[in-house]
Amino acid sequence: MNTNFKELLAKLEKLDYKNLYHNDFLLTWDKTQDELHAIFTVADALRHLRENNISPKIFDSGLGISIFRDNSTRTRFSFASACNLLGLEVQDLDEAKSQIAHGETVKETANMISFMADVIGIRDDMYIGKGHTYQKAVAEYVNEGYQDGVLEQRPTIVNLQCDIDHPTQTMSDMLHIIHEFGGVENLKGKKIAMTWAYSPSYGKPLSVPQGIIGLMTRFGMDVVLAHPEGYEVMSEVEEVARKNAEKYGGKFTKINSMEEAFKDADIVYPKSWAPFAAMEKRTQLYGEGKFDEIDILEQELLAQNAQHKDWACTEEMMKITKDGKALYMHCLPADITGLSCEEGEVDESIFDRYRIPLYKEASYKPYIIAAMIFLQKVKNPVETLQKLLDRNKARLVR
Repeated sequence: MNTNFKELLAKLEKLDYKNLYHNDFLLTWDKTQDELHAIFTVADALRHLRENNISPKIFDSGLGISIFRDNSTRTRFSFASACNLLGLEVQDLDEAKSQIAHGETVKETANMISFMADVIGIRDDMYIGKGHTYQKAVAEYVNEGYQDGVLEQRPTIVNLQCDIDHPTQTMSDMLHIIHEFGGVENLKGKKIAMTWAYSPSYGKPLSVPQGIIGLMTRFGMDVVLAHPEGYEVMSEVEEVARKNAEKYGGKFTKINSMEEAFKDADIVYPKSWAPFAAMEKRTQLYGEGKFDEIDILEQELLAQNAQHKDWACTEEMMKITKDGKALYMHCLPADITGLSCEEGEVDESIFDRYRIPLYKEASYKPYIIAAMIFLQKVKNPVETLQKLLDRNKARLVR
């Protein structure tokens, strides 16, 4: 146990991640390669401690504030688990029970909830141009409160999903891939197909496919984005992916064929999302209070989806992947044909076959979030992790 832990600490010592300290985590492409690797390494170290019944708590008191403006299961509980792992209590901001309805501003709310808060996790993914903007505003206002002496500490902001990126999900996905393929050094040239898939529901965010192409292109992988015509993602995120591929020696291609994307793929990630143009229109209609037109838009999008029911992860599609055994991934919940819906993203037989790897994929998220908080709050991570281990030894001796 100690040998593996020492290897993780040795790896961490070689990385430059000092800019994570007292910083936020909003977008993966805002972080350096070393900073991403530091988060992966600390996530593994924290998991190692917990699995060996060693407490990783670094806080004696304090709050982790969660703000969820959209529904969540995995991310909500992962954030709570991460905070608890490090010693923080969790308080959810229910905006319906706050004074926001009485005119309280974002600046005021951000400061009022932060008096003893060390981290604020925010999910705001429903409206294009809104979520990331809101997260940046909260970060700005709590920093202002700290600089003005209102707050005795500056809470760090963690993006639990916005309209642009879902970093805690994609970082968890990446750590899962690293472990499945035996190390990041084995990922160069591996083909991952991030493909649209049919769903009988409407309005799924673009942040997962965007996050995947924005992150996986940084590890020398062959990243393919596939979707029917009309289901484009944000062009600026595609540009991030293209630049990453050039810089890190990988590939990024965009095609309109699921079969071509799946062919010889090492990893497949079939997931539905709404067209960027439609999500932009929905945001505009909400802003104008045109709710009848939103209902019409929803029906149009459902009809558009129904034209592409052949975009599904079937047993036939899986056969054309690398040796017919590509790693199937999904952020969950998936639309499972024959189980959760009549026709959906993936066949029930495939989902059932990959159920354990899928659950393992999700299991990395609490540790990724905890690692983000840890590196943003701890000035000397290697020393602190070693002390956590030594503290347990001392307890055992007594």
